[in-house]
Formats: sequence, structure tokens, C-alpha cells
Amino acid sequence: MAKVQGAIVVDIEVCKGCEVCIPACPTDVIELTKEVNGKGYHYAYMAHPEACIGCANCAIVCPDGVITVYKVKKSA
Repeated sequence: MAKVQGAIVVDIEVCKGCEVCIPACPTDVIELTKEVNGKGYHYAYMAHPEACIGCANCAIVCPDGVITVYKVKKSA
């Protein structure tokens, strides 16, 4: 059976670090960086990319719509 590997892309210059996506992730993939973007905000990133299942919860709850989710089927 094929498994799904997910990946997210965050528009780091628009992300304001509100942290709404972090508790929405069931596999604890997302964290905030220590670096800041051009506006001075710590932005979200994939801290544990191998755990992403592509559920898109983060993109759904993001108030600014800065997260894009991709899914790739991986054969076992």
C-alpha cells in the first residue's frame, strides 16, 4: 500500500508567527524559527519534515493563507 508523504511551503515574508498552525498539526511538524522575516516576525517552518502526512490542517487554520501543502505518494 502506498503511503502519503506531505510537505508544506510557508511564505516566510508574509507569515506573522501567530502560531495557530502549530497546535493544528497532529504530528508536531511545525515550529517557529529563531530567525525573523523582513517584518521582524519569527515564521513557521517544517522542523520535522519526515513526520508530515499532508493533512493540510495547518493551511486550513492559517488566518493569512501563507501555507501551501503538497502530497506525494510513496511506495512502501
